[in-house]
Amino acid sequence: MSSRNSQANKAAARDRLRAEREKQAKKDKVRRQVLVAGAVVAVLALAGGIGYAVVQANQPGEWDKAADATLVAPKNTTGDNGTTVVIGKADAKKTLELYEDARCPICSQFEQSVGPQIKKDLDAGKYKIQYVGATFLDKGFGGSGSKNALSALGAALNVSPEAFLEYKSALYSKENHPEERDDKFGKDDYLLKVADQVPALKGNADFKKAVEDGTYNRWALEMSKLFEKSGLEGTPSLKMDGKKIEIKMAPEEFTAAVDKAIAGRSDISGRTGR
Repeated sequence: MSSRNSQANKAAARDRLRAEREKQAKKDKVRRQVLVAGAVVAVLALAGGIGYAVVQANQPGEWDKAADATLVAPKNTTGDNGTTVVIGKADAKKTLELYEDARCPICSQFEQSVGPQIKKDLDAGKYKIQYVGATFLDKGFGGSGSKNALSALGAALNVSPEAFLEYKSALYSKENHPEERDDKFGKDDYLLKVADQVPALKGNADFKKAVEDGTYNRWALEMSKLFEKSGLEGTPSLKMDGKKIEIKMAPEEFTAAVDKAIAGRSDISGRTGR
């Protein structure tokens, strides 16, 4: 091979090597640009995600919104903001005030034991009953079960007083009532499942919509203020003519205590649950 050919071959080899190096350098540059762009996008996405989370965290919750919502009172109510709920025969001369929190375990025991007797007394016109819903257990244990159940009870009351009483009984039943720390009543699906046990509520589209839309959420908040103003410290609690009646779990003892109150001898110190 001549010296000239050898030099030409070496020059060609150097050119090819240079071209390969330049080609690889371009690939490396593009890869670096892609990596940098990806990192920038990731950072922006992370920042956006954090920003969105912060914004969402600062958004008012369902019950914060309820406090400023337009008040809708259920049918079958009277008084300021529709928070007077009186059920029974119109000619009954006495009114028994009943204060309950939906999550209260002692309220559940009371309803299971004495609820049927109260229903008999109402049917007989022995007295009317004024129901006052409390929600203080939500503050004690967190969640929204007390408020949400009270709102759903408002939806049942909008159907009829009878549906209200049957639904209340179902919520407090042994089968359906959760532990007070368990916020099952905070879930609409669970409240609707329990409502299926009440003929007037099962398949009732208006009732279902009212529960899911929180139609009576503001009403529930207003109702719970009555308990806060009552001076009572716990639930269940009973009053008649402004005087407390001691809670009795046995139907016959409950009847005796109420009879004393009707006769004007309700000077018994109250004992309530939580």
